[in-house]
Amino acid sequence: MQKEKLFKTKDDLIEGLRKKQKKDGSWRFCFEGSLMTNAYMIILLRSLNIQSEETLIKQLVHEICKRQENNGAWKLYYDERFGNLSYTIECYFALLYSGYLPSNSDVLQRAKTFILNNGGLQKAEWLTKAMLACTGQISWPSIIKLIPIEIMLLPSWSPISIFDIVGYARAHWVPIIICSNKRFKNVDPHCPSLEYLNINREEDQSLVDERSMKFISNIKSEAMKLAQIPERIREESFQKGEAYMLERIESNGTLYSYFSSTFFMIYSLLALGYKKDHSIILNAIEGMKSFLFQENELFYIENSPSTVWDTALITSALHLAGVDNSDPMILSSTDYICNHQHTTFGDWAINCPDTPPGGWGFSPINILVPDVDDTTAALRGIAPLTSTKAIPSIFWDKGTNWVLSMQNKDGGWPAFEKNITNKWLSFIPFRYEDRVLFDPSTADLTGRTLHFLGEYTDIDLHSLPIKKGINWLTNHQLQDGSWYGRWGICYIYGTWAALTGLLACGVNRSAPSIKRAINWLISIQNNNGGWGESCSSDMKKKYTPLYASTPSQTAWALDALICYFDKPTKEIENGIQFLVSSLEKTNWTMDYPTGGGLPGGFYIHYHSYNYIWPLLTICNYERKYIKKPSE
Repeated sequence: MQKEKLFKTKDDLIEGLRKKQKKDGSWRFCFEGSLMTNAYMIILLRSLNIQSEETLIKQLVHEICKRQENNGAWKLYYDERFGNLSYTIECYFALLYSGYLPSNSDVLQRAKTFILNNGGLQKAEWLTKAMLACTGQISWPSIIKLIPIEIMLLPSWSPISIFDIVGYARAHWVPIIICSNKRFKNVDPHCPSLEYLNINREEDQSLVDERSMKFISNIKSEAMKLAQIPERIREESFQKGEAYMLERIESNGTLYSYFSSTFFMIYSLLALGYKKDHSIILNAIEGMKSFLFQENELFYIENSPSTVWDTALITSALHLAGVDNSDPMILSSTDYICNHQHTTFGDWAINCPDTPPGGWGFSPINILVPDVDDTTAALRGIAPLTSTKAIPSIFWDKGTNWVLSMQNKDGGWPAFEKNITNKWLSFIPFRYEDRVLFDPSTADLTGRTLHFLGEYTDIDLHSLPIKKGINWLTNHQLQDGSWYGRWGICYIYGTWAALTGLLACGVNRSAPSIKRAINWLISIQNNNGGWGESCSSDMKKKYTPLYASTPSQTAWALDALICYFDKPTKEIENGIQFLVSSLEKTNWTMDYPTGGGLPGGFYIHYHSYNYIWPLLTICNYERKYIKKPSE
């Protein structure tokens, strides 16, 4: 690799980031998932008969229309075969409801045909069905009605509790449970009927088995023990559900800082008797609108802005790139990070009652939902200025203490909450429940946490937390040598995180687990020198090649190889050449989603990733393999 081109690429990335930094020190890149958010905003505004947002609705409609495939469908990712039924239903309903397209328009007719040919409304995923039920398009399905509202009465220490569901899922389920138990549907005479898409009215009852019914029975019997007056048990349950939501509204009016959970909260408040013009509902809508990201030709409502995550990762990468600690870019971003450390207790404290707040969350308005990945990213970002005492050590001490306290009893690390693994809830007949309802230890979180502890702290590498983390990763390596990553796509992401974490914590490079992982990464390198994995890996639960290469996945794989090899190999050299050249491209691989959200339903194109991961990997390549003149 020519040094001059490598150095120029690094400098270009740094200067590009310098130009994009905001006055408050942050970086504001788009967190782009599916157009579900655009569609749900149209549906919400129309169903509440809010007529002051016509300009917004028109722009949302335009963004949806331009993403439609020739066969009438919408796709979650480029190589998704044919299209995504639930996503297409959401977009179709929003466009029809908007009133800006005649029902016989080509866009709507092609979408309608796709939906009918693929099973109609009954074949949609659960979240889409919940939206359709709220808006009166279908009856509440048994898979959702299954959970009784009485679960809200059960405290966190009971055998079964709503708190056995991880917070980001719980924030959606509570309002949905309220709506389903109220059999709520929003009555709007202007709402178009999708009855003609409801082609299979026979609901599949096979999912509701004996175990599920026993689960429901246990919830109700436990609730009866706690109800002050048994006759009032349902009323008390609804009151608990309402209080749960109101206590978790962020400063901008959103529930848990998520667009999607706020959408369902609004309908649940209507189900509880709130008027459409209630201040809580109007504030929630304003908060959802604040998630709008508009740049160039993109008009997209984020599910939750990724500003803290992006700023932390970028700051850390700039440190690796050698940007001076006194550079205004670094000073302002570090201030921003410190100002967003959490100081309040959230639901995470239920299983961590003796730990003071100290984590970081994903978005700037989020003060209740810290997570391990954002916290280690933030700590990496402030590490250099902490070591020079340019910022008080209290930020560092509270953050590292919080991370260590979040280790699961099995030795790995979760994303949001500790020890959320109650297998009773697996009796809910729910697709991907192991990854959506729970918050188990994962290879990506465990690996990245170990990397942080090994590289950035002075923790004893023979200490119990490190040993337990290493053992968890070793025991969860797959037979082919890879690891599954929950929050990125997918096996490349998990393997990179696990490898770099293990090596940072002193695991010998000759260990069988390390060698197998390295061999696996080399075996899946593309002929062009890069790496690429399909989002469909997430549903198939096995590595699925993309047959193309993306910058972030290439950077992850390369970074793991660089961490392992003392000298650059041909695989590394080919990878670096591809990585540098890829940043000059403008094709679909630059926009391909490499972040994981909801398996089978939500994948993320982080607009920041084409800066962050290439810069980090180029810097690690330079530091390890390119000798300085004085050396």
